[in-house]
Amino acid sequence: MRSLAVASPLPPAAAAVAARRRPRAASSFGREVGSQCWKYDLGQDRSLGGSLRIGQSQGSLHRQRLTNLLRPAAAAISVEQDEVNTYLPKGDMWSVHKFGGTCMGTPQRIQSVADIVLGDSSERKLVIVSAMSKVTDMMYNLVHKAQSRDDSYTISLEEIFEKHMAAAKDLLDGEDLARFLSQLHSDVSNLRAMLRAIYIAGHATESFSDFVVGHGELWSAQMLSYAIKKSGAPCSWMDTREVLVVKPSGSNQVDPDYLESEKRLKKWFSRQPADIVVATGFIATTAENIPTTLKRDGSDFSAAIIGSLVRARQVTIWTDVDGVFSADPRKVSEAVILSTLSYQEAWEMSYFGANVLHPRTIIPVMKDNIPIVIRNMFNISAPGTMICRQPTNDNGDLDACVKSFATIDNLALVNVEGTGMAGVPGTSSAIFSAVKDVGANVIMISQASSEHSICFAVPEQEVAAVSAALHVRFREALAAGRLSKVEVINGCSILAAVGLRMASTPGVSAILFDALAKANINVRAIAQGCSEYNITVVLKQEDCVRALRAVHSRFFLSKTTLAVGIIGPGLIGGTLLNQLKDQASVLKENMNIDLRVIGITGSSRMLLSDTGIDLTQWKELLRKEGEPADLANFVRHLSDNHVFPNKVLVDCTADTSVASHYYDWLKKGIHVITPNKKANSGPLDRYLKLRTLQRASYTHYFYEATVGAGLPIISTLRGLLETGDKILRIEGIFSGTLSYIFNNFEGTKTFSNVVAEAKEAGYTEPDPRDDLSGTDVARKVIILARESGLRLELSNIPVKSLVPEALASCSSADEFMQKLPSFDEDWAKQRSEAEAAGEVLRYVGVVDAVNKEGQVELRRYKKDHPFAQLSGSDNIIAFTTSRYKEQPLIVRGPGAGAEVTAGGVFCDILRLASYLGAPS
Repeated sequence: MRSLAVASPLPPAAAAVAARRRPRAASSFGREVGSQCWKYDLGQDRSLGGSLRIGQSQGSLHRQRLTNLLRPAAAAISVEQDEVNTYLPKGDMWSVHKFGGTCMGTPQRIQSVADIVLGDSSERKLVIVSAMSKVTDMMYNLVHKAQSRDDSYTISLEEIFEKHMAAAKDLLDGEDLARFLSQLHSDVSNLRAMLRAIYIAGHATESFSDFVVGHGELWSAQMLSYAIKKSGAPCSWMDTREVLVVKPSGSNQVDPDYLESEKRLKKWFSRQPADIVVATGFIATTAENIPTTLKRDGSDFSAAIIGSLVRARQVTIWTDVDGVFSADPRKVSEAVILSTLSYQEAWEMSYFGANVLHPRTIIPVMKDNIPIVIRNMFNISAPGTMICRQPTNDNGDLDACVKSFATIDNLALVNVEGTGMAGVPGTSSAIFSAVKDVGANVIMISQASSEHSICFAVPEQEVAAVSAALHVRFREALAAGRLSKVEVINGCSILAAVGLRMASTPGVSAILFDALAKANINVRAIAQGCSEYNITVVLKQEDCVRALRAVHSRFFLSKTTLAVGIIGPGLIGGTLLNQLKDQASVLKENMNIDLRVIGITGSSRMLLSDTGIDLTQWKELLRKEGEPADLANFVRHLSDNHVFPNKVLVDCTADTSVASHYYDWLKKGIHVITPNKKANSGPLDRYLKLRTLQRASYTHYFYEATVGAGLPIISTLRGLLETGDKILRIEGIFSGTLSYIFNNFEGTKTFSNVVAEAKEAGYTEPDPRDDLSGTDVARKVIILARESGLRLELSNIPVKSLVPEALASCSSADEFMQKLPSFDEDWAKQRSEAEAAGEVLRYVGVVDAVNKEGQVELRRYKKDHPFAQLSGSDNIIAFTTSRYKEQPLIVRGPGAGAEVTAGGVFCDILRLASYLGAPS
């Protein structure tokens, strides 16, 4: 007889009896675990079967032998064991750490794991480890190749051996290295024989497979224990197949036997007490002492079970991310790390596909109220995410009720509908009995209170079988018309909002569905349990990422987040961008306003971003990474962005064609802010159409800077009208350029010299005739006239141009400036006449609301008049109203310059934010 020794948690007494029952173990191979060893009959020493030949009638006997290979020889032997007085310390003295395959991936990482363990100040530490990165898959592949009779399994086994030998040589030295390599050689020799048996049989039982695959954890646990010992700290390593006992529970899962596991852990600890214990994850044993595994994600489960057995202070799961995200960071770049989660929230998130923990991992620690902490081994400074019973609510606001969002893709929605379903007992039972019969997994169920229809979501690859089963089950009902249809809707996804405090909190659903509506997402089905821990919606898979970003931004970004598109990064637009750069962090911190510039476009190039442009280097980015400007694509980029719920276009140009798009932008739900006067002073019908749309929608159109740069002229006028005052007259100096010219046209200065000074100082347009013509002032007059309720066209405003008629046809600004001095004598004469009368010259615009007219002209004012006391480029506007009849209401201040104009636009952006919910 030939016997096979395989690692097993058989008690010492049983092992001894088993050994006595095998007196002829002339050639056995095995791996010792402590002092224990399983032994199996392999038949004659002729490759498992003597004269047995695969393919003959004895093949079935051979396969039966392989099936029974892992049945322990001592299993049928009744062994009485002496009760020993064992003691297992429990409680907060223990901390449990679990390190996954990525953390154990290289010798350097294993050493880092050892350093983390040694740095833990807990009195006792239990460390659960996975196999080295990729090793578990490699082991499964060994079994697959062997049972497929693929000879290359021997090469693959050699690669696994080389991988662990190289890691050990890099990590260990001396006796520890020799001891590990000896064990590694022995284990690989055992595996080679085991895989040979599988190769011959062409079949591997689950027990065979589990035995082979578990070696990855055995090796990584031994290496880590030796690495910890190098520092001088006492450390034992545990083969958890000696301790963890599990029972199969169907559906490829197992349930822990806590009582038996605790007994075995006590006995193990009585033999090998240590302050640091390194244990294998993933592997366990059945009650019959057959090796098994805890299936996928089993290492986390191992840590939770062992943490429960010792009543640990906490279980730390070390991974390669900083914690649990509020959404999948691959889909939502704005996802944040959650500081705390409840057990129920983590459970819900796991069910809906979030990469948190497997739901069963939470069960062992949940019953003992042991916190689980998810931390990043590669960023130890990150505090991670704590999963515990009931985390405290830091701020108590509504948005904190939703902790996270998760999605499941590749689903189909099955809708069973018919009037004959209403009030008929057993319909739901029949539907889901048919689904069960085909083994499909129902992800979500929704039924209307009318009982007219039931819909449920299943994985897309299972829906064909489900549909066929339902058509068979309800063939008669469909034929008789009691059921109208069994409908399948493919290409669906589930979006789930999860949060413990959603329960009994009004408004959560309203916010969620409002965000989906603003993102133009259609919801196919809705489900919410009475626990209210989650709200689940079914939608088109193509809309899923867009929906996820939309709802996440609503709950996790600042209360008021604005996606901003800047058109015209010239003098005013560029200054605005710099102001936004300087103030953005202050606004976010102090006022909860998050301004994200996601697009900048000039006349030739544009720069686009999904989440926000770095404003510290926007000029360089526009030059290096910009693409050809396309206003339609620019607007589409802003409109289609669903990371941010609110969008605003800021037009900093003076372009008529850009202004002509305002109506369409507002109709798309995009807010508009501008200092561009062309829209409000353009054709009256277009202006009225624009204002009608503005008043009828929830989009906003602000244009304070169109009249007085940063001065509050439009808002003052609106305030007067909205409070019931009546406008009689508006008169003012509206041009900062012309204000500067006439404020400085005094003494011996000539008019042409003053204009040249203004041009040099940057107060005028490149061609001063654009200012001197009075057209700009006329546009401001028409804007104020229309705001006052007058229906005037720009052509209705008589304008006294300051450009000599003879110079209007000059071909260039330079030619105009060269010829302007020839008219200085005329200007000097007008100034002298005004001075003789104790007056000054001022260029003004007037809105006469009583006579429903306006005008722009050069006027003379007494030196004690407010208009005569201006300096620099100041503007001044006087409102004469029913309330301010005797003493006009005056607004005065700088009315020109990029800084103040950009500041006026910035104020409109903040006004928009306050309208959208920001603190006022």
